[in-house]
Amino acid sequence: MLIAQLPVAGEENCRLLASTSVGSNEDRAAIEEYACDRSNLPWIIFRAAHRANHVEALPSRSRALLAALARTVDANRPYAAIFARRELLTGRALQSMRTFYRSLDDLEAEGFIVRPPQKRYGNAGLFGRAYLHLTDKAAALLGLVDDHGAESPPQDTQAFRNVAETETSFSPATPCVTVADGPIYKDLYPKTQKRQSARLPEDLQRLLSLGFHEFLIFKLMREAKQSLKRLSEVVEATWEHLKHAKCPINYLRALLRSPVDFAHQLRAKHAARVEAETIRRRAHEIDAILKQHAGETFFDLSTDRRFDLSADVSEIIVRHHAEPSPRVRVANWAEDFVVAIEEGRIVRATPERTFAFAAKLGQSISSANLDHASMSARQKPVRTSVIDQRLNEMKRLLRKSCAGVVATGSAIG
Repeated sequence: MLIAQLPVAGEENCRLLASTSVGSNEDRAAIEEYACDRSNLPWIIFRAAHRANHVEALPSRSRALLAALARTVDANRPYAAIFARRELLTGRALQSMRTFYRSLDDLEAEGFIVRPPQKRYGNAGLFGRAYLHLTDKAAALLGLVDDHGAESPPQDTQAFRNVAETETSFSPATPCVTVADGPIYKDLYPKTQKRQSARLPEDLQRLLSLGFHEFLIFKLMREAKQSLKRLSEVVEATWEHLKHAKCPINYLRALLRSPVDFAHQLRAKHAARVEAETIRRRAHEIDAILKQHAGETFFDLSTDRRFDLSADVSEIIVRHHAEPSPRVRVANWAEDFVVAIEEGRIVRATPERTFAFAAKLGQSISSANLDHASMSARQKPVRTSVIDQRLNEMKRLLRKSCAGVVATGSAIG
């Protein structure tokens, strides 16, 4: 019996200390470290797994996979599909994915399993799962069926074979066994697939010299599409300003956000370039035509005018039969002259046209001489005394009328 006493100085070092017990966390960690699979298997499944691990004719990897399949298969329906993912089977067989596929090849070669092709769901092109099935040999070896029933497989196996043959015959194309299932293999070759091009367009590669990255350019192409624009048109319309900008990336993004129609600007510039090119080409054609007819003479259809081109095609002399002297044109005549030639309003000189124009010119000269002679024949009228007297009377009358007007104005004032 302990007697309650007051504590004495230095007494705590002489007493026994309470032993520290192991914490519950350490016990839980130890339990988890040595934990194992606690699933309770039926005796027939346990025996099938034990038999699979002791098949001496198979490699160790194939025995491990066969044991995993024996643990997964339904004991009541050994020929039915084994509903298990690859991750579950590789985990139970303690194998990698490559070793798993090699083990499947071994079991299939020995006749223990059947691997039907992947199924397709209608015309959508979707691949379904490829389930594994045990054969008669494997079911009998593992003890899942009676020895008497091993010779004739149950109806499940026969039904499965019929369904597999039907699906294989109606499928548009038997898929390869190496193709994995999953939603990413819906359509390997779609007609309309949104994918990023391997290379930048040629008209956008110049952005790389301004510090743009390829992925940034692809992103800007998407932003331009969202803004109802095309990045190529924006860059082409503003390239001169863009290459001198301090922050070209920010400047280009601001252009994409702006409401400016860069496509219209490009069309206007293109139209101006086309018009300038047309004018330049037309000027070359006119020069070629004039050089071809240098120094030649032309007449109009009525043979009233004659056109003489100079040897250097710098001027043209136009002579009308009714005019006394010809006219010389130096500028702004080439295009009109070529158009008149092309339209047929001016033709080359022939002896007949030259004679006709000379005849008209001679008639004009003779008529001009006759007119000059008649004018010179007319004499100025002689001033007589009667005419002088009449003029003096008119002068006096005018003076009197003017004086009367002045006197009347003074009287009134």
